[in-house]
Amino acid sequence: MNRRNLPPLPHRAAVLGLLGVLVLTGAAGCSSAADSGPRTVADSAPRTAEARKSAPPSATRSASATDVGWVQLMTPMNQQAVKLLTLAAERADEPRLRAFAVRLRAGQEAELDRLRPLLARMGLPLTDVHAGHDMPGMVTERDLTAARAAEGPAFDRLVLAGIRDHLRQSAQVSRSEITAGGRADARELAGALVTARETFLAELERLPGAERALG
Repeated sequence: MNRRNLPPLPHRAAVLGLLGVLVLTGAAGCSSAADSGPRTVADSAPRTAEARKSAPPSATRSASATDVGWVQLMTPMNQQAVKLLTLAAERADEPRLRAFAVRLRAGQEAELDRLRPLLARMGLPLTDVHAGHDMPGMVTERDLTAARAAEGPAFDRLVLAGIRDHLRQSAQVSRSEITAGGRADARELAGALVTARETFLAELERLPGAERALG
């Protein structure tokens, strides 16, 4: 996934503060993706009661560009990962990969239950500002189409590579939120995400077939 160009304005402004350092090192960015349809950040689960409440007018003033960019990126990243993990839980050839996918999917959904209310508290809309762009580590609709067409070990390899990229990139971006974010609640959640990803990455790399699939 060599996606190095930032999305055009207005999307770029929301993520510039978060991704600036990563872009300078060639590790982040996005490019147009014709295969990615419009999404909302609530398209894979119902909104929580807290997320339905209107955020106070001062909520966004306490959020930095890094906070905004991080939560607006992390939410669709998790949603797209859940779609691939759902396929893996049902179709993976390796039983340990299926079990891993079930547990990771539960963790990603639990994170979404915290990310969506954070969007609301920050006064941000439940829309995916990255729809139509391939962000590093994002499971795209093209990725999902390829996974649906694959079977057996080939399917497992696609899942292992896609989820590895998702976990690595979302951990990297979350570390940027921890160091540069302005909101304590966002930094706290980012820290929890990093810890979870480090744990799951270590487990993924020990799964049967991972060494061959990931190189």
